Amino acid sequence: MEAQNHEVAALVEKISGLHAAIAKLPSLSPSPAVDALFTALVAACVPTSPVDVSRLGPDARKMREELIRLCSDAEGQLEAHHADALAAFDNPLDHLHRFPYYRNYIDLSRLENDLLARHVPGIAPARVAFVGSGPLPFSSLVLAARHLPGALFDNYDRCAAANERARKLVRADAGLSARMSFRTADVADLTEELAEYDVVFLAALVGVAAEDKARVVAHLGRHMAPGAALVVRSAHGARGFLYPVVDPEDIGRGGFDVLAVYHPDDEVINSVIVARKVADDGHGSKCCKTEARAAAPLQAREEPAAREEVSF
Repeated sequence: MEAQNHEVAALVEKISGLHAAIAKLPSLSPSPAVDALFTALVAACVPTSPVDVSRLGPDARKMREELIRLCSDAEGQLEAHHADALAAFDNPLDHLHRFPYYRNYIDLSRLENDLLARHVPGIAPARVAFVGSGPLPFSSLVLAARHLPGALFDNYDRCAAANERARKLVRADAGLSARMSFRTADVADLTEELAEYDVVFLAALVGVAAEDKARVVAHLGRHMAPGAALVVRSAHGARGFLYPVVDPEDIGRGGFDVLAVYHPDDEVINSVIVARKVADDGHGSKCCKTEARAAAPLQAREEPAAREEVSF
């Protein structure tokens, strides 16, 4: 235990130093200095660690909250930069491999699709929502092109400029552009629309604070159709310094049956939670089968599928 405490303390000290350096940067736009610091941060957070970010002290907790906001800002600027660069090509989708985290998003999208197919068997979604798609909607593009070719995708982001950048990326692909829309909206303002989707994907940085994420999940639970699937990105261990950690119990309290929680231990940074909107028995209560299954252990671990390349 003492060795673990020492390891955690050393990690928090290292990440605190990186946070201080990042906070002093005059800009978070891609540059050698920005890239070097965030590369060092990711390298520090990816290895398996005994740290539990929910048990950090007040100062470390505040540092983590600020760091996640900085990561969110930097990720947005990185995606916008590369979306603009890709838009200069005749067919931007032919050049997605130029994005520095290309491999991570390919693997993450494949993982999400595999878990969805495994835990929601027989699902053949006709309409999919991706909430928090951003200026470079990599995951949505991969899911639509490779894994869910029969589905219509509605991508939601609060930033109109991000959506305009995203539209330019699919302009040369008639098939994808016909199946993908980009809508400027806050998920908290969506109501009837949410009942139209068979699957809703929730990006990792939607609701940066844990309480914000819980409110988003509860809103989805009030308006999604019974039986619809929810795929939520979370984080585990030291990766919780990069992204918000979603408590599966918050998803259950939001009206969902949690089916799987998967924590990767490779270069895929985000954890994935798969859930399904609880069906109602007609009297305002959950069906007994759903409640029993929701009470089962949640730390489901799956064997990752073989790697594959994605072509558009």
